[in-house]
Amino acid sequence: MKIEIINTGSELLLGLVINTHLAFIGDSLFKLGLRVQRQVSIPDGEEIRHALAEAMTRADVIIVTGGLGPTTDDITCDITAELLGRELKTDTAVLKHIENIFSARGLELTAPNLSQALIPEGGEALHNPKGTAPGIYLPAIEDHSPHIFLLPGPPRELIPMFKNEVAPRLVKLRDQQDSAQAGAQTYTNFKTIGIGESNLAHALDEEFATLPDLEIGYCCRLGEVDVRLIGSPKDVEQGSSIIRKKYQREIVTESEDPLEQIIVDLLTEKKQIISTAESCTGGLIASTLTDVSGSSAIFQRAYITYANDAKAHMLGIPAQLIEDHGAVSDETVRAMAEGCLQKSDAHFALAVSGIAGPTGGSEEKPVGTVYIALAEKNQPTFSNRFYFPLDRSSFKIRTTRAALDLLRQRLQGFELI
Repeated sequence: MKIEIINTGSELLLGLVINTHLAFIGDSLFKLGLRVQRQVSIPDGEEIRHALAEAMTRADVIIVTGGLGPTTDDITCDITAELLGRELKTDTAVLKHIENIFSARGLELTAPNLSQALIPEGGEALHNPKGTAPGIYLPAIEDHSPHIFLLPGPPRELIPMFKNEVAPRLVKLRDQQDSAQAGAQTYTNFKTIGIGESNLAHALDEEFATLPDLEIGYCCRLGEVDVRLIGSPKDVEQGSSIIRKKYQREIVTESEDPLEQIIVDLLTEKKQIISTAESCTGGLIASTLTDVSGSSAIFQRAYITYANDAKAHMLGIPAQLIEDHGAVSDETVRAMAEGCLQKSDAHFALAVSGIAGPTGGSEEKPVGTVYIALAEKNQPTFSNRFYFPLDRSSFKIRTTRAALDLLRQRLQGFELI
């Protein structure tokens, strides 16, 4: 099924707004076993005519975002109806919905707002519980037009509409196609950490070459690489076996769940608690964990001990230890983790201390140096030195991922090295 996306909005091309629609729709389609073949961003206004007319010559499904509002530059619906040769007619259910919204807010209903109830003949209005602009689904007319979905631009309106209205219709179209064609595909995603994209590809591609019908994709982030396998169920399983055999320790999960979700799930399952003591990351580890719903069951407290006296006063580290070894040292980070564990009475404590830069480094400890420690009840404290020569923000993210991954490995039963 050839799916194209047209994102309208001058703000996208002026760099004022990041196009999150493509990321959301592309990911949602992929989870349905569908793929985006082409995407284009265009300004408001007449350019929609050219983009739609071109896409209609090759696509099976077109998804258009934006241009459904009440202002003069919102002409997506009008142009679509014109290209398809369909008359616009008032949808009474949509009109009632708009009237109720304006009445509840005590606002005057104007002609431009009333125009949002106009739907091209043969189209289906897609309910919008978050706003006045309905989405519109225009089923394909064989040999004349593809399936067309018109969606509002604001993400708070588009996302629930896509999930509730668009996705079920696309699943139905997909199933109709699969029943007519053999060889339906599947996919799986491996989230790995601690090994570079090029090293992964070098180690895997030779064996993957024995599966010529398997599509392999690598997606690299700071310290993490996703490996996506797409193909027949048999090929995907054979490819999965290759990855599992080589990278058992490095595989965080065989899903798209983030590292922090995996940790929260593991701690919840084990009924264990984590606390943190952070210097160079400034609380990012705690923030990352508590971004996950349900983290209140596994996270107790965080100590942000950026200054040396804070390390001494809040975690009980002897000032002489810091003076002798430095704030960025194995001895200090171990004492931070153990002090955090003792004061919080958690099962685990993570601690980090490093040099984020761009200043403050030395020949012995250059910018990018960080020590990470993991303390656990009734177990020896583990610590290690890492080196992430990155910009300040990236250094903090990379350190956070490395610290969380030490905890992930411990929870999954790997011996830390």
